[in-house]
Amino acid sequence: MRTANRARSTALAGTIAGAAVIAGRRLRGPKGRDLIARGRNLFLAVTGWADRRWGWDRPPFPIGVLILIGIREAFRDRNFYATVDFAAPSNESVPLPMDTRYLTARTVDGSFNNLSRPQTGMIGTRFARNVPLDQTYLEDESSVLSPDPRTVSRVLMTRGQFIPAPTVNMLVAAWLQFMIHGLFSHGKNAKENPWKIALAEDDSWPDSPMTILRTAADPSRTDMDRDLPPTFINRTTHWWDAAQIYGDDAATCAKLRTGESGKLLMGSDGLLPIDPDSGLDNEYGVNVTGVSGNWWIGLSILHTLFTREHNTICDHLRAAHPRWSDDDLYDHARLINSALMAKIFMVDWAPMLTAHPVAAFAARAAWWGVAGARTHHRFGRISRNPIISGIPGGPLREDAVRYAITEEFVAIYRMHQFLPDTFSFRAAENDRLLREVDFPQVAFRGSRVLEEQIPMSDLFYSLGTMNPGALTLHNYPRFLQRLDEPDGTTVDMAATDILRTRERGVPRYNAFRELIGRPRVRSFEELTDNAVWREEMRSVYGDVDAVDLLVGLYAERPPAGLALADTSYRVFVLMTSFRLEADRFFTVDYRPEVYSQEGLDWIERNDMRSVLIRQYPELRSSLRGVKNPFAPWPRAA
Repeated sequence: MRTANRARSTALAGTIAGAAVIAGRRLRGPKGRDLIARGRNLFLAVTGWADRRWGWDRPPFPIGVLILIGIREAFRDRNFYATVDFAAPSNESVPLPMDTRYLTARTVDGSFNNLSRPQTGMIGTRFARNVPLDQTYLEDESSVLSPDPRTVSRVLMTRGQFIPAPTVNMLVAAWLQFMIHGLFSHGKNAKENPWKIALAEDDSWPDSPMTILRTAADPSRTDMDRDLPPTFINRTTHWWDAAQIYGDDAATCAKLRTGESGKLLMGSDGLLPIDPDSGLDNEYGVNVTGVSGNWWIGLSILHTLFTREHNTICDHLRAAHPRWSDDDLYDHARLINSALMAKIFMVDWAPMLTAHPVAAFAARAAWWGVAGARTHHRFGRISRNPIISGIPGGPLREDAVRYAITEEFVAIYRMHQFLPDTFSFRAAENDRLLREVDFPQVAFRGSRVLEEQIPMSDLFYSLGTMNPGALTLHNYPRFLQRLDEPDGTTVDMAATDILRTRERGVPRYNAFRELIGRPRVRSFEELTDNAVWREEMRSVYGDVDAVDLLVGLYAERPPAGLALADTSYRVFVLMTSFRLEADRFFTVDYRPEVYSQEGLDWIERNDMRSVLIRQYPELRSSLRGVKNPFAPWPRAA
């Protein structure tokens, strides 16, 4: 016991010493830089040892926080690999805008966020990697299909009985998709030469073989790049710029604006207008918004909420700056609304998804710093260092020119298990059941039917009082395993999820763990304590090294409070902070001269609760006593 205590004390002393050097004032000259480097190396060595011995979730809170800081710093050093260093477009390929709006406003395509390399993070640039590029080469085609994804879907993914995630509500699931629609998209899949999957004799799939379209090829590749690692293109911007609301091409952005007072289109009924170009032969078309793919009621109500919030911000700014033009109001409101969404992600949503005390603190600390929100509210930034005072308003990350969303980050965000089979819509006033429907009736055009028949406040209340599904094996919605798309195609999303990670060169579970600094699991018994799952995985894969990344993640037992696996969380920790640190609008340009003081104050004072109550005041009673709007709301009496 004494030896263990001494070891813990040594670890604490080492981590505090290293953290003090990292967080201290910048020392000048070669000796100062050398001292900082030595202190940082000591810190990473000690926290790495502590992580291997205890993990970050089991030690006392202060030590766990320091270990998690070390994990993020070490992961940053060894687990971000740019793909722009070969066959990449040059700066000259991004023409200089005709006016100077780009200096203080987000551009439509994400260009000029980084002024020294304008194409960084813009639409049409490549996804990066969290594993070394030489470990991302595609398997040969027979290996990509082995074991066949449809078998993995049927044997390991299929939901028997719905397994809820009791600590969060359905707004967590809606927010997840709301965010990722503005962060990454591989675009339309290639129609030529689809993947063909042979079916078992007892499979009732309508067509044999099952076909899954391939991910679109990177058009910037040439024959000279044939032997280089595979790359793929992000069809939206990589930035936290709310492109899902505003669009990421000039035509869409213009289509969504009223042209007056900086505002976005909103119907007189308080709903988003129906898109006249949706091409659907139903009176309930797709709503007008930046991104409307994979549409369902959760997405729709959040798009409506933050479109309304944009217009409210415009009114607030216009009162303070009556001479501002339509563009001035729009540009500032977009900056403010986007930053508010990012803040909600960090201080509301992420702490519920990662509800372990250490992880929740770390998420909020990315925004406020370890000094905390109270210190920030009272004194502002007390240090330039983002560890102490948070990322917003701090320095731009030095390697920001290499920033991009990673393929591995895309992979860990495959969380379709969140969706339940049925939805119960109830009245916020008295919890009276209004309607109970299956998921297909809340998706695509069905979402508009619900919005026109059920008040928006009741829709939010209903999702707030429902639990999503747990991210685990055997909890994948059956309706997604045979989903009829609006274009008439039928897809198995579970099989597609498995295939996508393989065809994009994301390593399988054990290889991935090793590449991010975690030990391989040596057996199915070590991977899970569920005896049924072990035998099912053994029958499908044979070898534990063949287990797909997603299957391994869903089989893991996560640390207490986390809704996702520890292996996933380590990627999450790096990439959620990196996309703030690399963005000048969250760092060096997070200032009154760019946002306006009214804008910074708006971000400072607001969160998910205040947005909900401002736009739908009737929800005030529903949120009474709820510490976090992404936690389950109490049912009305």
